[in-house]
Amino acid sequence: MQYFELHPQNPQIRLIRQAAEIVRRGGVIAYPTDSCYALGCHIGDKDALERIRRIRGADRNHHFTLVCRDLTEVARYARVDNTQFRLLRACTPGPYTFLLEATRETPRRLQHEKRRTIGIRIPDHEVPRLLLAELGEPLMTSTLMLPGDELPLNDGEEIRERLASELDAVLACGACGIEPTTVVDLAAQPAVIVRQGRGSVAPFGL
Repeated sequence: MQYFELHPQNPQIRLIRQAAEIVRRGGVIAYPTDSCYALGCHIGDKDALERIRRIRGADRNHHFTLVCRDLTEVARYARVDNTQFRLLRACTPGPYTFLLEATRETPRRLQHEKRRTIGIRIPDHEVPRLLLAELGEPLMTSTLMLPGDELPLNDGEEIRERLASELDAVLACGACGIEPTTVVDLAAQPAVIVRQGRGSVAPFGL
């Protein structure tokens, strides 16, 4: 397993490129975001997705998230109407995950099995921003919360210690938080706060 120590504001591009290549080759990585550490893999890699499912102890109705660079990328994988777009524009980048109706571009295995929705996220953190730019496509992601734990893992060394045999790389840049994103279901009418997390619910009038 590779262990990369990254500067949180000025991540080393050489290490970001190495991490992107690991993802392209089917690897599973742990990386920081503006809420907490997350697990990530290539959007099209079924085996890597199953590895993340095993690490998380997740069932078939677990909502996976596509971490995107910007709203243009979001529109390829999720149906977004004008009202939803205004909310997304006001709240991104930031510590939110939005549940939206998936488009045909989104692999079925990433969608909620019954609702055909997908989680979408644009984090406000330099490491994923540069990693996504290097990849040129979204990263399939899930919060780094292990079965039986009450809080997400928040230390690179602890992540390495506990998941050395499960991961291909850890992108460590210090503690980034233990409060997951606020999850907003925009596919429901009206919108519903599924989980109150780091992001304020004020923009949604709920």
